[in-house]
Amino acid sequence: MPWNESTKMDEKLRFVSRYLDGEKITTLCQEFGISRVTGHKIIDRYKDSGLEAFTDRSRRPFRQANRLPFQVEQLIVNLKKEFPTWGAPKLRDRIHTHYPELALPAKSTVHAVLDRHGLVKKKRRRHPKLTGTNLSDLKEPNALWCVDYKGEFMLGNKQYCYPLTVTDYASRFLICCEGLESTREAQAFTVFEQLFKEYGLPGSIRSDNGVPFACANALYGLSSLSVWWLRLGIGIERIKPGNPQQNGRHERMHLTLKQATTKPPAKTMLQQQDKFEDFIHEYNYERPHQALEMKKPAQLYVPSTRKYEGLPDVSYPFHDKTVTVTNCGRICLDGKKIHFSTVFAGHDVGLRQVEDDVWLVSFMDYDMAYFDMESSRVQALENPFGPKVLGM
Repeated sequence: MPWNESTKMDEKLRFVSRYLDGEKITTLCQEFGISRVTGHKIIDRYKDSGLEAFTDRSRRPFRQANRLPFQVEQLIVNLKKEFPTWGAPKLRDRIHTHYPELALPAKSTVHAVLDRHGLVKKKRRRHPKLTGTNLSDLKEPNALWCVDYKGEFMLGNKQYCYPLTVTDYASRFLICCEGLESTREAQAFTVFEQLFKEYGLPGSIRSDNGVPFACANALYGLSSLSVWWLRLGIGIERIKPGNPQQNGRHERMHLTLKQATTKPPAKTMLQQQDKFEDFIHEYNYERPHQALEMKKPAQLYVPSTRKYEGLPDVSYPFHDKTVTVTNCGRICLDGKKIHFSTVFAGHDVGLRQVEDDVWLVSFMDYDMAYFDMESSRVQALENPFGPKVLGM
């Protein structure tokens, strides 16, 4: 594959592979068109996390409740393609008739498989309007990080670059500027896990209401990424939609970043990352900031004392049951499947019966919603996080 058609991950893997084969890092950096600083950073990340440092694996919990065997799921998909007008009940009956040796999945499970593979026609729904939270003005390093994607731009090889940026609010230290191929959630998981390993955990994170930081269709606008942050004890702040000035100092950094690194853009993603690394060093260690009384961010920033050690356990000692939300976002209770929210997939929630057939759903310390066994419908409570979304 020509170099200019390689994705950034492909380039990193090839770089590491050739380094492990014994090639000198200086020679490799010259061939890839990057500095030794960027080259050593790639090697250091590989030594720390292996190939997982360059892959887009999800950081959701590994447990997957009610997961169908792959063969059964593929059978459902194939039957739907053979009988495109059939719904879940007819497809389930077909499985029961022609494959009696298989454990028969529930109708809702068949429907969920079809939905996951884009084989269900959905009514168009109005997206609920997201709102911002109260915003803090914290003075200590790592009390608040600000995150965003600088607008995408095209590289010399016609590939788009989406820079994910993270700054420390108090010191203005530029923690990260990582060029990515998209704003997909899985890529953001990879970047943030690496940052948490290197810099520790912040108290809160401020973002806009866009993907992957928020999800308009989900409960309280949470996304899988923000739920993961909450599980790690990180609070969430969101600016009001259409008000980028509420993240003003981060946006001002974006303007400087754009002028310094994208005019002109580099030819490849890896070479563009090299430009980002040079900018990060200059911005943090060489460039004085008027807002900091002409000090440099590196003079004020120190890593967080809160170490990242993966997801902590969560328990619900005052609830009747603890259940794991399925990949489809459902809560399974006494043969009933209650749709909760896919952003909680793989996470444990607590259930407590408050009346006959009426249950309360809690996530961590927050009461989220009620559902009744007759209708299996979830009714969200008033935002349990209040005006500001906080971690434990």
